[in-house]
Amino acid sequence: MNADIQRLGYRPRAPYQLDLEVFTVADLRHRGSKEKVRTTHRYEFHALVCVTQGACTQVVDFKSISCKPGSLLVLRPGQVHNYGRDEDWDGWNILFRPEFLPVSTTLRDPRLTVDLERLPEQVILSSHELRQVTDSIQQMREDTLVDAPLEDLHALLRHQLHALLTRLVILHGHQQAQEPLISPALQRFKRFQQLVDERFAQWHQVADYASQLGYTEKSLARAVAAARGVTAKAFIAARINLEAKRLLVHTEVPVVAIAEKLGFEEATNFSKFFKREVGCTPTEFRQRQRDPT
Repeated sequence: MNADIQRLGYRPRAPYQLDLEVFTVADLRHRGSKEKVRTTHRYEFHALVCVTQGACTQVVDFKSISCKPGSLLVLRPGQVHNYGRDEDWDGWNILFRPEFLPVSTTLRDPRLTVDLERLPEQVILSSHELRQVTDSIQQMREDTLVDAPLEDLHALLRHQLHALLTRLVILHGHQQAQEPLISPALQRFKRFQQLVDERFAQWHQVADYASQLGYTEKSLARAVAAARGVTAKAFIAARINLEAKRLLVHTEVPVVAIAEKLGFEEATNFSKFFKREVGCTPTEFRQRQRDPT
């Protein structure tokens, strides 16, 4: 992974004033140097990356993801992403601020919102579905160039983004048609997953989550095992370690400060925990990521 990891906010080049930007990977390469395109970033915005031709291996949160035409990555704020070293491929990028997501404005239409959590990290589209999605993206790209009041353009693009995201949710739902109903166990896991994302730095014990959610530890353990094939304790540990990896590679924050940020009273306890889960100390992980050779 590239050592030059940067936090990337939504900062489109002047005079672009919209809160949503659409461009191709080829556009991105044209904008900057080869090494700049290969730089790893931690996003502060939502992003969709839809591969339309060629093959590549992208990296999301230290995990390699193989992509081919029809692969669509759903990247969320806080995630670390790298386009990879492959060059013989192209696709679309859609960037938008979290606050640009369509929101319900009336009590009569609560479904005007789109729950991005319903989408997986990678959506696989058929050739027909890919054409539908790319047609929508192409239209959005063209409409960003329309000469119209900014307020009207924002409204138009919000509706188009809502339609695109809803289409992706529907397509993914079709792929999961063999399990049309969400089981009680999966509902338990979803609530647990959301709470872990919110409290992993404060709560390290399964009992804390079970108590807050009103479940027994056994029922929670069964739900996590069914959804992810791991124990609830291992799921919490993985989330803590993911954030530790992000901080170690993305920032210059000392290991002692990272330990405190993640809820460890002693840095030595954090180091033991990290080594047990990852196989090396936090310092060794930081050094290896920044100097792979």
